[in-house]
Amino acid sequence: MEFIRPDVNFDFIGKRKIAFSFSLLLIIVGIISLIMHGGPRYGIDFAGGTLVQLRFNVPVTENKIRKSLKGMGMHLGAIQRLGGSDTNEYLLRSEATETKLQDLSNEVKKILEKNVGSGNVEILRVEMVGPKVGKDLRQKALLAIYYSLLFIAIYISGRFEMKWGLSISLALALIAGVYILTVAGISMPLIILGALVITLGFCWYLKLSYALAAVVALIHDVTITIGAFSIMNKEMTLAIVAALLTIVGYSLNDTIIVFDRIRENLRKNRREKLSILINQSVNQTLSRTLLTSGTTLIVILSLFVLGGSVIHDFAFALLVGVVVGTYSSIYVASPILILYEDWMISKRKRMRSARKS
Repeated sequence: MEFIRPDVNFDFIGKRKIAFSFSLLLIIVGIISLIMHGGPRYGIDFAGGTLVQLRFNVPVTENKIRKSLKGMGMHLGAIQRLGGSDTNEYLLRSEATETKLQDLSNEVKKILEKNVGSGNVEILRVEMVGPKVGKDLRQKALLAIYYSLLFIAIYISGRFEMKWGLSISLALALIAGVYILTVAGISMPLIILGALVITLGFCWYLKLSYALAAVVALIHDVTITIGAFSIMNKEMTLAIVAALLTIVGYSLNDTIIVFDRIRENLRKNRREKLSILINQSVNQTLSRTLLTSGTTLIVILSLFVLGGSVIHDFAFALLVGVVVGTYSSIYVASPILILYEDWMISKRKRMRSARKS
């Protein structure tokens, strides 16, 4: 099924400088927001503490809840209303991790019923995570995202550049390096940041242009999605990490379709300018890209609007990620191939000039 003819010729590549500027702006805004908030807003999964979700049968204000529980010693943090103003469902967060869940649930229910009336409070869930467990989960989440990008680089290098041995050797060396630095006790965010820079550097140096373009596009997607969460002041939880990994897979799928068409067109016409071939490839796959992304977005929008409070943030992450992932396959991954080719041509010219002199 096609609703856009494959012979259309929209000038996507000609707008790459505008697209790069727009992407850079989104990333900078996200980073500024993260700095202002002191990093991502971690949920109970990562920060540790206790979460209580409850529902009232009568209208109750956040101040009344906080005042009622003040004497419990829970050290209440944020109290968040779930849903619209007509719902009386709240999420309570506390730093406390020593209390038994059953005792805490009964005590919260008893105190609140005393202030709002018996039978008007329902405890929906109580979760507790220790700070050590939370830190361990943060580290594993970062490793999961990094390793997904690294293995994607291996796959792209093998499929499009036939350099399986080189890319696998590089990956094993990076995995060993990350493990050694982890055992040495170095901060995990610094390790992952350094490993990403080294991965991109090796892809550039070893002429793995397709892998370089794919990994940069995926980093672009994940960074913008995390930035959107920071701007909206939403929590980062294990469910959101699952959403980020889903975004990585979805965006990669789009990118591979475009790359595959680029490779086919390069085989057919090697003398054609690379920018023209890439633009043709993007146009030829445009119908498939929009159909896939459009139908996916309909499902995600349904989850976002109708899925309820539990799945709301997960759906929001997917919503941002699918839009940004579709955009990056066209405007980020493909143009990076042109940037790399231009750099290679410039390098050859410099080498020729050096030999002549």
